[in-house]
Amino acid sequence: MSTEKSSEQRKAILLLEDGSQFEGIAIGKIGIAGGEICFNTGMTGYQEIYTDPSYYGQIVVNTTSHIGNYGVEDDEQESDAPKIRGLVVNTFSKDFSRKTADGSLQGYLEKNNIVGISELDTRLLVRHIRSKGAMNAVICSEEISIADIESKLSEVPSMDGLELASFVSTQEPYYVGDENAPHKVAVLDIGVKKSILTNLAERGCYLKVFNAKTSFAEMESWNPDGYFLSNGPGDPSAMDYAIKTAQEIMETDKPLFGICLGHQVIALACGISTFKMHNGHRGLNHPVKNLVSGKSEVTSQNHGFAVLREDVEASDILEMTHVNLNDKTVAGIRVNGKKTFSVQHHPEASPGPHDSRYLFDEFINLFES
Repeated sequence: MSTEKSSEQRKAILLLEDGSQFEGIAIGKIGIAGGEICFNTGMTGYQEIYTDPSYYGQIVVNTTSHIGNYGVEDDEQESDAPKIRGLVVNTFSKDFSRKTADGSLQGYLEKNNIVGISELDTRLLVRHIRSKGAMNAVICSEEISIADIESKLSEVPSMDGLELASFVSTQEPYYVGDENAPHKVAVLDIGVKKSILTNLAERGCYLKVFNAKTSFAEMESWNPDGYFLSNGPGDPSAMDYAIKTAQEIMETDKPLFGICLGHQVIALACGISTFKMHNGHRGLNHPVKNLVSGKSEVTSQNHGFAVLREDVEASDILEMTHVNLNDKTVAGIRVNGKKTFSVQHHPEASPGPHDSRYLFDEFINLFES
């Protein structure tokens, strides 16, 4: 009989870049993993969070007390597999009660080689990150020295200036929706979520999803009626290829819609700066005000970079359409004289509230204007 400790019994360590150390119990795969640590305040939808390509290169802390209690379902993935580097939770449940679940979260994490840690004070950890800011970290459940863990931590690259979208983008173009739909939309996949594609297809769009570094000429050769720039991971300022593509799209004056990273790329294409936030916005409960309608919305968000408000306010090229009510950061823009607009939050909200799904309808309306 094997003497190997099970993950339930094995200790794990979380080491932060500033030297802070937390001890807990291993979950998921036994191993070591490093990335930028951040927290998500969503109360549900953990599988959708883990499979969101925007989290590529990051360790996610769930602020919800209990994780794993409803298992996992194959149709609740936002991409082909989890994109997170590691997972930190308070109480982890290897048992699940949902009858429709396809399996346990523990089995899912093991299958997808995700290293995690549980049974630590996530309230204390989140307060620390809120104070000190997002930083690199390592989770280790292997029996190695602190010196070796520190060595692994030193190898984790800074998210500032890091291009990651090309690592999560599709390698080959693919289609979504009905080929007889009234509108053809070319999607630049810089980390797209499946539910975004579903929302567009449900509104009469036939989509061709292209690799992140596809040239504008190749996308335009498909003769689309409009374009979409997706969400995704990393620093937008390191994405010269996507910024150039966005500029070329805007010159056609065809409809262009951007979400999250796509929003930041459109801003950069208009000469607006972006910056790395202290700890970002990640959760399902972020209030945003639509400055055009005057209405406020509860939104789903996941980003560590943002558009510089001072640049937007000084610009005569575009205007701010949405503002984050927590910290007054830019949550939406539209380009003057163009059929181009974008938002920082996720109107598909999977998981999350559906207050902002009207934005997909506004995109469709541009095809008929």
